[in-house]
Amino acid sequence: MTNDKDSSTHDHRGWKGMRDNGASSAVYGMAFIGALLYFIQHATSFWGGVLGILKAIIWPAWLIYKLLEFLKL
Repeated sequence: MTNDKDSSTHDHRGWKGMRDNGASSAVYGMAFIGALLYFIQHATSFWGGVLGILKAIIWPAWLIYKLLEFLKL
């Protein structure tokens, strides 16, 4: 046997994900929940509710697209 690190421990030195994103993730999460509630409350049928869930997921991309379209970029 060698003195290598135990195989059950993981080396995370190269991983840079989920660092310093707490506030933006919280804001996005709250906005997602708010949009989800809004779209589902205004749904008049089951499929309208399903469409509301999809709208709640994609609204940030739609918002940025319309903003860039408005700014003509």
